[in-house]
Amino acid sequence: MSDTRPADPVTEAFEAQRDRLRAVAHRMLGSHADAEDVVQEAWLRLSRQDTASIHNLAGWLTTVVGRISLDVLRSRQARPEASYDDGLSEFVVTLDDGPAPEDDAVLADSVGLALFVVLESLGPSERLAFVLHDLFAVPFEEIGRILGKSTAAAKMLASRARRKVQQIERPTGVGREQREVVQAFLAAARRGDFEELLRVLDPEVKLTADTPTGTVVALGATKVAAGARLSATAAASAQGRSVRVNGLPGFITWSEEGTPTALLAFTVVDGRITDIRIVTEPAELGRMDLPEPT
Repeated sequence: MSDTRPADPVTEAFEAQRDRLRAVAHRMLGSHADAEDVVQEAWLRLSRQDTASIHNLAGWLTTVVGRISLDVLRSRQARPEASYDDGLSEFVVTLDDGPAPEDDAVLADSVGLALFVVLESLGPSERLAFVLHDLFAVPFEEIGRILGKSTAAAKMLASRARRKVQQIERPTGVGREQREVVQAFLAAARRGDFEELLRVLDPEVKLTADTPTGTVVALGATKVAAGARLSATAAASAQGRSVRVNGLPGFITWSEEGTPTALLAFTVVDGRITDIRIVTEPAELGRMDLPEPT
């Protein structure tokens, strides 16, 4: 005789929310593994809760996932050497020969990946406010409670984050201003012009370099400018040229044999570079679908 007992209603309700909760955590953290861990922790907290006191389960779970994700983001900020994102390894690289996209379809596909790059440049509170409100329609009042801030403060955080994200919301290619900022950075790095580097770098810029010896992270304009000449050595190569990386301005270099040696990706907001991603690790470069040298 088959078991006709009804499933636990709390379990059923949670499973109905699982995909949405996973999507929230993934947008917050950019990591599928971390998102799964956050959702599992939310389930554990729910299992210890008196569910009769929860009037809006979906809202309660969203709040819990938001708070856990915020803790993870703040932990990452305190430990910049930690591994960040399993989504940012999925680079989409195309040549950037001018203001018009070469392939609108490819660029449109890259915008979702570019969003991850921009989200990485946001502070934890900005990221949570933007993701929850703009992507998942969570009210600012609830976001304020998660952050321990007022509704007005939550709105301000989301607005500030939105300005940084707007540049990659439409697949319009790399703008002239962004390209000029990147070229100014590369030129200043080649010359060793520290003052010019500081002019084009955001004070809170983050540089992440995937090298043969591991991942190196530098935070702040002074540190990034001081080390810029090291990363710009490859960029000075005659084999280098501008590219778009996940819809953002970038630069790629090749050896004399035509082997890719470095890929640089830049996030430019309001005329300043807020994030730099550098890949020189041969195995990672080898896994990418990169343009051929000309």
